[in-house]
Amino acid sequence: MPPGGLSSPAPFEPGSFLYMAQPNIIVGVTGSIAAYKAPEIVRRLKDGGAAVRVVMTAAATHFITPTALQAVSGEPVRRDLWDEAAEAAMGHIELARWADLVLVAPATAQVLMRLASGAADDLLSTLCLATEAPVAVAPAMNRVMWAHPAVQANRRTLEERGVHIFGPGTGGQACGEFGEGRMLEPAEIAKRALACLSRPADGPLAGRTVLVTAGPTREAIDPVRFISNRSSGRMGYAIAEAARDAGAKVILVSGPVALPPPAGVETVYAETAEQMFAETHRHVDGVDIFVGAAAISDYRPGRVQEQKIKKTSGDLKIDFVKTPDTLASVARLENGPFTVGFAAETEKLKEHALAKLEGKDLDMIVANQVGAGRGFDTEDNAVEVYWRGGERSFPLMDKQALAAAIVALIAERFQATRATTAGSPA
Repeated sequence: MPPGGLSSPAPFEPGSFLYMAQPNIIVGVTGSIAAYKAPEIVRRLKDGGAAVRVVMTAAATHFITPTALQAVSGEPVRRDLWDEAAEAAMGHIELARWADLVLVAPATAQVLMRLASGAADDLLSTLCLATEAPVAVAPAMNRVMWAHPAVQANRRTLEERGVHIFGPGTGGQACGEFGEGRMLEPAEIAKRALACLSRPADGPLAGRTVLVTAGPTREAIDPVRFISNRSSGRMGYAIAEAARDAGAKVILVSGPVALPPPAGVETVYAETAEQMFAETHRHVDGVDIFVGAAAISDYRPGRVQEQKIKKTSGDLKIDFVKTPDTLASVARLENGPFTVGFAAETEKLKEHALAKLEGKDLDMIVANQVGAGRGFDTEDNAVEVYWRGGERSFPLMDKQALAAAIVALIAERFQATRATTAGSPA
């Protein structure tokens, strides 16, 4: 990731996204030392074709001047809700309606709290309440502050309301400590912000809603131990990004992974199999395609010990009970989505995959061989895809390219299935 600061940015590369014609973005700058990176965020957004206006809090002016931000944005910087000249015609409402996106970068713990509580005591917080545009925040704070339960509760509240959370990243901090809480670099923030406003109008999944599950689940044994699996979530996250790039609105239900949420994707989190089941069914209404890429635990301990289990001279036995089957439950919904499952197998790949396809009433299944150096914790993968009456092989390739190929096949089979249902030849 490129370093921060005001060095000349490389040209922004929008890749496969189709952006709205000159999107309007408000950048809210708040009182963090990371505010010194705000001019480069503005420049990166402008390189990506956006029109940018800046709103500063009073605290932000202690770290960077309005003059610097006006110079890079080419627009007057707004600071005061009580600016008589600007507010003579309800300027804050005009500004809220002008925006296609409100991006708060950096976003301090104080700002996250005010946004979560619905405060409207300054221009920036009022804009966030008054706008109908998406809101995104790029947190920046000390690692201990970021980990505080109150801050995490505010983060969850904002995520549940659809606010995009960009980061934070992990690295050295201005206080001299190292950890999570560092604001993402300007290029990454700009990329994610622009991706929030992009969806190809002519992609194979344009106008469709895709729900993806990804990553492992964790089932507690006692307060310090759990059972899980080796899924990194990379394949599921790549599928979510590929579906986004194909024009779909994407919802990602993620297990505990060490991956940033994909830009332009609504991401919610679950830890256990039961939570994954609940979050999936909370979001499945109106979904056209469901891709169950998560490696969900099939069993959980029947009883979670309240205290840490101590080592003794004897053996330890744990009774396990079955967890709810998220994939099968979605596949069997009345008028449910086109459902795609994943099968990670150590032997008899085709045999087990086809049994899962039929046993769970799936429309398609993506199967891959796992084991030492294959499938889990790798940057690449090879898969076999099966559906009733057909199959296709994909050789070893990086997971982003593989995800794009799988999503293209899903779009193809989805359209064929719809045509067959309507009585037309597939």
